[in-house]
Amino acid sequence: MQKLTMRTKLPFVLLLLLMLWLSFGIAYRAYGHADDEAAVRDALMKSALSFEKNDLPMASQVWVNDESLTIFESGHANYGWPDYRDHHLVPEMGEMKNTKYAFSDIKIHLAGKTAWATLKYTISADVTDNGKLRHVDSGGLGTAVLENRGGQWRIVHWHSSAPRRAPSNRTPPKT
Repeated sequence: MQKLTMRTKLPFVLLLLLMLWLSFGIAYRAYGHADDEAAVRDALMKSALSFEKNDLPMASQVWVNDESLTIFESGHANYGWPDYRDHHLVPEMGEMKNTKYAFSDIKIHLAGKTAWATLKYTISADVTDNGKLRHVDSGGLGTAVLENRGGQWRIVHWHSSAPRRAPSNRTPPKT
């Protein structure tokens, strides 16, 4: 039987070290990926909760608070946190009471310090409209883009749409 020398052991040792290094790298990326996905999901859920509770300080923790924010909703656009906060978020929070806002079917995709998510949303609220209270139930689809800024996932872009209204039962005009 031939005695193994350091020279004959070296390829086996190097192969073992390479396998360990690759295993640790894959495990680190898998766990890091899961942590980021959970943090993105938490940011989205915190956004929904802030709207439900009419809690502007909570909302400001998950939306970027600068001019890079864009919101596209129901054919309207807001550019920058001050525009969104003052002309969209605060007025909506002010007119909605007993709000229930939920996300489902969330699909998150990560690419470095950027993430995007697609989701379904439902909203139910009592809305004050022209001094009268009415109840609304609605839902739709949304896309959110988030960036990891300073270790925190923040929403930098939001786009949502509701289904088209059903056509009325009116008889079409005769031509």
